[in-house]
Amino acid sequence: MENFIFKRKINYYETDKMGVVHHSNYIRYLEETRCEWLQELGMPFEAFEAHGITIPVLGVNIEYKHHVTFGDTIIIKPYIKEYNGVRMVVGYDVTDEKTGKTVIIAETKHCFTNKDLKPINLKKANPEFSSKYQALLNINC
Repeated sequence: MENFIFKRKINYYETDKMGVVHHSNYIRYLEETRCEWLQELGMPFEAFEAHGITIPVLGVNIEYKHHVTFGDTIIIKPYIKEYNGVRMVVGYDVTDEKTGKTVIIAETKHCFTNKDLKPINLKKANPEFSSKYQALLNINC
């Protein structure tokens, strides 16, 4: 699903004293996007957990480009930047639906672990899911 987009309307409570989205909320938006994207790909988090696999976040990088305010809608386009079976990096292009301006450029870094939080290789643990990630990576290469 290379053309997946996630639309998110900004709520009033997500804004700060200046009336713009507080910077910390973008991390939530990225996670909401990942959850919906994995659902659409047929790999919901529940399926990973049913196989004893977790996908912890190792890091988040966000470059803030333009602000949005209450009532605005952002469009988030996720993509796989890096994937090797043990780790992956998800990139996100986030734009303002109305203006088309880039709001943020972001990435989240992840690894795959077992229930004991020990790193695993998804290529061995779940070849079906691994092949989907590999296909997504190949689209972006």
